[in-house]
Amino acid sequence: MTALSASPAWLAVLLSALAASACAGDPPGGSGKTFSYASLEPTHLTPGRETSVQGLYVLDALFDTLTRISPSGRPDNDEAESITSPDQRTWTIKIKPGLTFHNGEPVTAHSYVNAWNAAAYGPNAWVNGFYFAHIDGYDALNPQDPDGKGPRSAPAPRTRALAGLKVRDGRTFQVRLSAPFSQFPLTLAFLGFAPLPRAAFADLKGFDRAPIGNGPFQMDGAWQHNRQIKVRKNARYHGIRPARTDGITFKIYATRETAFTDLLAGRVDIMRSIPAPLVPRAQREMKGRFRAVPSSTMEYLEFPLYDKRFQNPDLRRAISMAIDRQAIVNGVYNGRYRPTGTILPPIVPGYRPNACGETCTYQPQKARRLLGKAGGWHGPLELSVARQDSTDQQWMVDVANQLRQNLGIGDIKLRVVPQADYLPMLQRHGATGPYRATWVMDYPGAENYLTARCSAGNRQEYDGSACRGLISKGDAAPSMSQSLPFYQQAEDVLFKDLPVIPLWNRQDTAAHSARLTGVNVDPYVFPLVRLDRIAIK
Repeated sequence: MTALSASPAWLAVLLSALAASACAGDPPGGSGKTFSYASLEPTHLTPGRETSVQGLYVLDALFDTLTRISPSGRPDNDEAESITSPDQRTWTIKIKPGLTFHNGEPVTAHSYVNAWNAAAYGPNAWVNGFYFAHIDGYDALNPQDPDGKGPRSAPAPRTRALAGLKVRDGRTFQVRLSAPFSQFPLTLAFLGFAPLPRAAFADLKGFDRAPIGNGPFQMDGAWQHNRQIKVRKNARYHGIRPARTDGITFKIYATRETAFTDLLAGRVDIMRSIPAPLVPRAQREMKGRFRAVPSSTMEYLEFPLYDKRFQNPDLRRAISMAIDRQAIVNGVYNGRYRPTGTILPPIVPGYRPNACGETCTYQPQKARRLLGKAGGWHGPLELSVARQDSTDQQWMVDVANQLRQNLGIGDIKLRVVPQADYLPMLQRHGATGPYRATWVMDYPGAENYLTARCSAGNRQEYDGSACRGLISKGDAAPSMSQSLPFYQQAEDVLFKDLPVIPLWNRQDTAAHSARLTGVNVDPYVFPLVRLDRIAIK
């Protein structure tokens, strides 16, 4: 099994220290109590359909996957008993015995194969479908539209199953990839690869409101939209993450500022991604219960290339050079974030400090000249952002002001979209101008960040074929060290074409109430803390 190379030494030491200090105080068993976790409204609760971090918080509690990322960034077996391959193209996966879903149904090879087929089947339009593009037969499930936006549409697939998936017995299935991919076991830690029970396919809409998972917690009632999602300890659980509490209430907030107010008042027990202006207060008032670690989260500005007004790369370069990233980080985030010129975060192998070069460097005079070369800008310019916390809106306001001042674009409007509606809006090409985009790693690999930007059918309509070709070469390399040069060349293609501009790398933060113990901060899990290890004092 191919494993990811170790994280940078400084990060490994930091994470080990945090984990050791947290685990030292953990009680040996459950507390007989529950705790609450602050969240925003998810988009979906079906693994193949959810990419928003807030939905992944809940899915991390409800579902186990074949592998799981350790605090050092390596994939360890979770539900998999073994993952083997003679050539890094044909993989045999054997599942541990005795595993069940929350309804008592056994977790089998079919549970994984059926879930992956459903996610990869193009007409389902599940947002995580492209993660299965490595598997033989993906193209047959996703026929290409012969004339783009023309009068014809893509033909219906002639099959509903990936040719590369074969069930060998109740606990064993084989995966044949279209090309060797040494990091395949790493990808299997992503929740989009979680299994589904038979009940999911009987009522997919109902399942999305009350999913039946295989993890340490199970649903306690249905998802109460814009209010809460309750889960309770799974008494039948036989996996590697037994819960130490009786349950969790994911309290849903409209903004993070409101959640922070409730955290200080004792109305919610734990919160991550504290708005930067509130971090000093969290450090002061949480008395050792505030944590911060390097983050995998990257902030970008994406362009709607389906709009011909944004198809000139000089226009996009002008916008990038007109943005003073350091000034925004200082003013909005108290200097806590790191301005960046890279698609990758520092905690992912392959990171280069300023791969973007001068295009991501503040040069207002050159930016204005480039805009003139591109033919200038005429009419209003609309920027879009999700309503999560005031800092997201504030930095977008600052970007608008800098574009007015440095490029002379006078009519700039800000469109603020509710969080739950934001990603669906982008998927249906609802953005009419540059918009905020983020990426939080699904697994700690450069390919994870690059594939999402270059994949066929991406939401920008960017032709990422050259980028994809280099990613494929990196995927086929026999080791991580040998794959990185190809991934870095793919990143260089992105900076040549510039469908997206990087802005800054975030710092992950979390704070919790005094009643909790076992809160270990780990940037390799989606809730930032390992929910199963939390207990009540």
